Amino acid sequence: MKLRVVATVLAIAGAGTAAAILPMTMASAAECASPYSASAVYWGGSTASFGGHNWKAKWWTQGEQPSAAGTGVWEDQGSCGGGSSSGGGTTAACNHPAWHAGKAYVTGNIVKYTDGKSYIAEHDNPGYDPIISTWFWEPYTCSGGGGTVPTPPAPTGGTNPSGFVVSEAQFNQMFPARNQFYTYAGLVQALSAYPAFAGTGSDTVRRQEAAAFLANINHETGGLVHIVEQNTANYPHYCDAGQPYGCPAGQAAYYGRGPIQLSWNFNYKAAGDALGIDLLRNPNLVQNDAAVAWKTGIWYWMTQTGPGTMTGHDAMVNGRGFGESIRSINGAIECNGGNPAQVQSRVAAYQKFAGILGVTPGANLSC
Repeated sequence: MKLRVVATVLAIAGAGTAAAILPMTMASAAECASPYSASAVYWGGSTASFGGHNWKAKWWTQGEQPSAAGTGVWEDQGSCGGGSSSGGGTTAACNHPAWHAGKAYVTGNIVKYTDGKSYIAEHDNPGYDPIISTWFWEPYTCSGGGGTVPTPPAPTGGTNPSGFVVSEAQFNQMFPARNQFYTYAGLVQALSAYPAFAGTGSDTVRRQEAAAFLANINHETGGLVHIVEQNTANYPHYCDAGQPYGCPAGQAAYYGRGPIQLSWNFNYKAAGDALGIDLLRNPNLVQNDAAVAWKTGIWYWMTQTGPGTMTGHDAMVNGRGFGESIRSINGAIECNGGNPAQVQSRVAAYQKFAGILGVTPGANLSC
């Protein structure tokens, strides 16, 4: 930072002495970054100005206002003056790609329309016209909101000896308040049951799949806090006595457990058969053994379509998008307008986890 020398001349009246030159130094203020906008998407390393300070995002965020007392996503970079937020500096260049009809856009994308103006995507869309579909697009000015959406950074967390696309540091960042039952070691150990999980397609696809799986189980378990279903009144309802094998562990033994909240006697039977574990007679293994718990979650993700038309794995590796994975897990209740708030909760977690893993979320996020 350059220092500016200010010479101050003091005239000493009536003394007949020469004027004294007293040097003073003053540091110039840092230039403000583009102003913070609640509708913009910020990746780890992105900067924005707010409240006379510059702020740097530690990881993916949207709608979390910069504040020292906030969620911890923003790091205060100190006070600023001038630049794009003060009106006294230069406006950031609007070098955004041209909009193309029919091209898929995700929330936070910024485009330049045919009228020469810029627009930011407020919701995922398949290339709707920005001046017609105003629910999907919002006018954007480089100096007046939004900020730019940089290319996703390289994944944080360093190298991963396990070969899994999610490192232990990234896992801890995703689930800072998790129950210690849900260990990273247990997750890595469970991967051997289904090597295609987060191991199919390009590196981007593998990371997107891992983020999608973890976002859905984040929702199912309250951030990997709950090991068993919290509503104990439901416990006796998960025994389908019409199955030929019955409920040998007891009528109330097949309640939701583990990261995917595995429930019903027929699901315990199917998962156990696939994994080579007698879960029908020993359902408590899912709440007592972390590796078994993780395996049941991955089993469902890889093999079960639920109320959807494809598995969560197929949805992600075949480009159908995160929204289809929601449909496979709880689509009958949440999708098609059933519970938009629950869907958005899943989507927000997926966007955050994708940012931590250094990939874009892709299109078709909702259901």
